[in-house]
Amino acid sequence: MAFCWELRGCDEEMQSRCPHNVPGEPCPPDCNFAACDRPTHEVALGLAILDNPEVDRSAAVKEICRACTFFIKHGPTISKEV
Repeated sequence: MAFCWELRGCDEEMQSRCPHNVPGEPCPPDCNFAACDRPTHEVALGLAILDNPEVDRSAAVKEICRACTFFIKHGPTISKEV
């Protein structure tokens, strides 16, 4: 089962012709299919959570996820190699 930040808001057919479906680029927040209606979605407030350097923001396929409290708290982290 995929995590919510790994799923685009449009189906496979729409992704095949969507101008936002660029490999390595997230869906922009103004895309009609990028909105999140999940009960876990909450816009993060405050620099303490938004500036968390351990969050791997590249894992989110939608920009809207990058500022979501649920993603920041439960999403993947950047591994630190020593």
